[in-house]
Amino acid sequence: MKVLILRGSLFLAMLVLIAACGKSVPPLEPPRPVLTSILGTSDESGAVSYSGEVRSRFETPLGFRISGKIAARMVDTGAQVKAGDVLARLDPADTALSAAAADAQLDLAAADVRRYRELRDKNFVSQAALDAKETGFKAARAQGDLARNQSSYTVLRADQAGVVELVAAEVGQVVAAGQTVMRVARTDTLEVAVAIPETRMPDLRLLKAAEVSLWADEKARYQGVLRELSPVADALTRTYAARVSILNPDARVLLGMTANVKFLRNTNGGTSGSRLSVPLTAIFQQEGKPALWIVGADQTVALRPVTVASYGETTAILESGAQAGERIVVAGVHKLSAGEKIKAVDQVPASAPASVTANASVTASAPVSANAPAR
Repeated sequence: MKVLILRGSLFLAMLVLIAACGKSVPPLEPPRPVLTSILGTSDESGAVSYSGEVRSRFETPLGFRISGKIAARMVDTGAQVKAGDVLARLDPADTALSAAAADAQLDLAAADVRRYRELRDKNFVSQAALDAKETGFKAARAQGDLARNQSSYTVLRADQAGVVELVAAEVGQVVAAGQTVMRVARTDTLEVAVAIPETRMPDLRLLKAAEVSLWADEKARYQGVLRELSPVADALTRTYAARVSILNPDARVLLGMTANVKFLRNTNGGTSGSRLSVPLTAIFQQEGKPALWIVGADQTVALRPVTVASYGETTAILESGAQAGERIVVAGVHKLSAGEKIKAVDQVPASAPASVTANASVTASAPVSANAPAR
């Protein structure tokens, strides 16, 4: 009887063990895929691009210093000229007559001075009378110099070497003094004129270095530097005029070409204190202050406060708090917690808003699953 009871107990125990083994332990949730980026490693990191027109720094409108009728034009648009080259002439008839009249008055005044000096030596005239004639002679001489200058003003000369980029008057046309007849531009001081939106002004004040490329030749790239930035917006376009000097132009760069200017932020190789650009989607507000989720070597995230120098439309410029080479989370920052282990996927440049690739895309309103990156 005891043997039967013992066998029954063993059978029940085995059933309990079998039932216990049949219950599966719930698996651990895998790390959540999260979009990340490495600060300062992209060539486009911190770049702001604008289109503009190649212009000369020195574009000089030229005109005659006197009014008259154009008798000859020696150059056409596009002509290369040197300093002193004759560009156009006015009809010299009137100025020649004025110069001849001034010379005649000068000869008369000189003769009067000679006669009065002889008379003064004989005491026939007073010293005051001689002084008056000498003063008249000086005035006539000055008038003669003025007439000769006026005669020379009938010739328009180039005051600098360059290219004629505008011809605004033709032979036979009567022009006024100072009216623009031609415009000469120097070709050794080329720059790109761009218009900066007012929303970009905070970013642009931090930038100096630039890369210039030509729309006609994408392989042509040149170093540039921001030379001039207008403090006043244009009344119509509400943009700020800027000039970027091309430091090493060659024969491929022509006036009037369309150029692309890419302003580069200096990351200083990732040293402390360098300015870095991050997408606005990477900024997490911690008690009203900006912070970034930093991904550690063990794939865990830690929240680190940062100082933002300025905000743009899609990016923010960091003043301090992060260094180039660190990996940050660029999307889904509001769904993370400190110390959480993640799976870094879909690396994107830190200078642009994060986007999800076609094979791992989710909508902003869709719930985050274990198999989709956090947004």
